[in-house]
Amino acid sequence: MSLKINDDCTSCDACVSACPNDAISSGDVIYVIAADRCTECVGAEDSPQCQLVCPADAIIAGVAESKDALMAKYQSLHG
Repeated sequence: MSLKINDDCTSCDACVSACPNDAISSGDVIYVIAADRCTECVGAEDSPQCQLVCPADAIIAGVAESKDALMAKYQSLHG
């Protein structure tokens, strides 16, 4: 499932560099995660790195996707 960032985001920037897919960017008020790039770190790490570094616990589950779908997305992004 692609993750999403809720209104608890403090725009601290910690999650941006943690994302192996460059899926996180600055939004109008808070950071946002591009669902078409988020693989929950499947293919790169054992767990979502953005969630591990977020001091506000503002990164939550979004749209559900299978592990196979996440891996296919990762492979399409990274060849």
